[in-house]
Amino acid sequence: MSDSNIESFQPATPPPAADAPAPRPLHLRMPAIVLFVLGVLILIGGIANFIPGGIWTGPAFAFSGVLLFALSFIRLPQATNADEPPMSGVQKVMGIFYEPTRVFRNLRAHPHWLAALLVIAAINALYTAAFTQRLTAEVIVNYTMEKLAESPIKPPPERMEKAKEDALQQAKQPIQQIQTAAKSFVKVFVGGTFIAALCLLGVLAFGGRINFWQAFAAMLYASLPIAVVSKILSLVILYVKAPADIHPILGAETLVQDNLGVLFAPAEHPALFVLGSAIGVLSFYGLWLWAKGLANAGQKVSSSAAWGVSITLWILGLIFGMIFATLFSSFIS
Repeated sequence: MSDSNIESFQPATPPPAADAPAPRPLHLRMPAIVLFVLGVLILIGGIANFIPGGIWTGPAFAFSGVLLFALSFIRLPQATNADEPPMSGVQKVMGIFYEPTRVFRNLRAHPHWLAALLVIAAINALYTAAFTQRLTAEVIVNYTMEKLAESPIKPPPERMEKAKEDALQQAKQPIQQIQTAAKSFVKVFVGGTFIAALCLLGVLAFGGRINFWQAFAAMLYASLPIAVVSKILSLVILYVKAPADIHPILGAETLVQDNLGVLFAPAEHPALFVLGSAIGVLSFYGLWLWAKGLANAGQKVSSSAAWGVSITLWILGLIFGMIFATLFSSFIS
């Protein structure tokens, strides 16, 4: 796929007349139907034991198809700079590192997001596969099951054994490894949709104006540099450190320690560990990108409103993370 059509999934739409309503992204409906049908088929294969793990992958695909179809009813923005030609996917993926303002401003008129989603999901899937191969499935699953047995939601022993077998199969079988990689795309899409909706509500609460697709594209591209940098550095650290020195659960997300989390022992101070982990170079870089993305991708979003929304969501995420870490501290010990 060439640079010019990497995001043909979202074809450019000619600007409507000033008094005409903005068009809807109807081109999303066919991919949505394909995702839904594929999810149903995978689910049926999982129920029939024809596709291992399909009973979980199928619903994930079907839900993403339903969500994408529902989003196709949301109108595209009517931007004032619609005469500006859209940047290609490769231009935006590269440009977000050294000219983020230009990328976000282009997203105001052309909120194409597919390239960002593909890059984020692909780098996440690559790191997950490398992490599992480096530490081995047995080490990761055994550690997770041990911590699950210590948690408040400890299941019965027979269910624990079944869960362990299923987890080992998922980590070892090639078909399940492919499904795990595919589900990372669903995770990024669904998670990005949720965050974009919160950003939309936040901007409106602060008196600004932004279209959902502008918020969605801005959030994906704002998250892209953090995902790429953290995962690439983590891949390097993964093969530099001894596997025995890598945490089987915390390391699955990132191995980069550029924050104050290193000052606290997770087992003794789980809430402070999460708080410290949120205070770091990449965290603040991501916060800055979020604010810049909302301010430049929206039709009417002041810098103060963009920072207000970004900081509010950062604090909410931090609070939920601290609560979860306190309730399930055994998993990060």
